Amino acid sequence: MSSSSSTPSIPKPKIPSTEELKEDVVEATKTAGSSSIRNFIAGGVGGVCAVIVGHPFDLVKVRLQTAEKGVYNGAMDVVRRTIAREGLARGLYAGVSAPLVGVTPMFAVSFWGYGVGKNLVKSFSEVRDEQYSVGQVSVAGFFSAIPMTVITAPFERVKVLLQIQGQKQLAPGEKPKYSGGLDVVRQLYKEGGIKSVWRGSAMTLARDGPGSAAYFATYEVIKRKLTPKNEDGKPGQLSLTAVMVAGGAAGVAMWIPVFPVDTVKSRLQSAEGSPTIGGTIRDLYGKGGFRAFFPGMGPAMARAVPANAATFLGVELAQKAMTKLFG
Repeated sequence: MSSSSSTPSIPKPKIPSTEELKEDVVEATKTAGSSSIRNFIAGGVGGVCAVIVGHPFDLVKVRLQTAEKGVYNGAMDVVRRTIAREGLARGLYAGVSAPLVGVTPMFAVSFWGYGVGKNLVKSFSEVRDEQYSVGQVSVAGFFSAIPMTVITAPFERVKVLLQIQGQKQLAPGEKPKYSGGLDVVRQLYKEGGIKSVWRGSAMTLARDGPGSAAYFATYEVIKRKLTPKNEDGKPGQLSLTAVMVAGGAAGVAMWIPVFPVDTVKSRLQSAEGSPTIGGTIRDLYGKGGFRAFFPGMGPAMARAVPANAATFLGVELAQKAMTKLFG
């Protein structure tokens, strides 16, 4: 007696072609485009809030990252000497013009890119009840960093150069090398063309890709845990305090995995000549080992909580205001 049995074949997952991927990105962009104006405005408001709150912390971080070993004794030493040399407002807000000018398109593109990323993820995987998994949110967050890098890299280059020039002790009558953000761009372009202006783009993406993935994933996870349930079991109204808690935690989660990358980026963007990524890494390690990749970690963590709490607070308030005005 012979018997035959057959096992059902398991369908292989279809890998999209390049053309299909392009079509999905275009379609996802169109879907997200309906709310792009609101994202632009809300992102701009959140970005301005982040800069106002976080710039002094960022300045301290950058000066610790770019200074030679032994120049400063710590974060408070940077603050004390900066105020003594340059004054309170002018010193702690040195280089603030570049991020203030850049934050509106930067944050708008970030939140727009996150929306596009979520729609793109939705086209490739299943999303139940509009609840994205942590992995799906992370992918969308990483995607948001790709278009954002085009804006972020040159503005960070300008910001870093303006922030560190205050470290130099000027002789009587000597003027700073740069008079402002536009002057930095003009001189960089004259010295090395467009390549010089966009120096550090690869390291910016290497920082912002995984950083944005952790950023949005952490915000979504904590926001869901803090959101109360209505009587019907559906998510209720999230308080502004909870928004700030989730935003602050997201900022910390963003910096922890990518801080060494940010140190390399700051060194690369502030160095003279034509430095390379590999050469910058070797130079840092040779001078201070692994610890050399973490200067300014304290100010960065101290900045992360209030700055990102302010970011999401600004975004949420702007979204609520627009909903109230326009429905």
